[in-house]
Amino acid sequence: MSSWTADELRALDRIDEIRVAGRRNDGSVRTLTIVWHVVVDGKVYVRSVRGTEGSWYKGVVRHYEGAISWDGRTRDVTYVPDDTVDDQLDAAYLAKYGDGPDTVAIINATARPTTLRVEPRS
Repeated sequence: MSSWTADELRALDRIDEIRVAGRRNDGSVRTLTIVWHVVVDGKVYVRSVRGTEGSWYKGVVRHYEGAISWDGRTRDVTYVPDDTVDDQLDAAYLAKYGDGPDTVAIINATARPTTLRVEPRS
């Protein structure tokens, strides 16, 4: 497994949205979907605002592989379930996106169980 470059982490931390997708059985990438993300301790995390019923989330957890895209860049990634930093992620989402209803939806009991760490593959 590869790691994020310092430039990638800075860019990902600066932007508000990324696009994520899982991989299909034939190896192709599903349709990229816009999601909110945060960078905490040099790692990238995403959650599904619709919980386990979110279509992008269902596509990702089939194989836990796929891609993310931002600022004209695309990286193949592995998605890793990770509930070890949920409180830090909640704080990071609030700091990045404010305390409005959309943020509350991404830090609530529906979204928290879908926390995925995004690890670059190559």
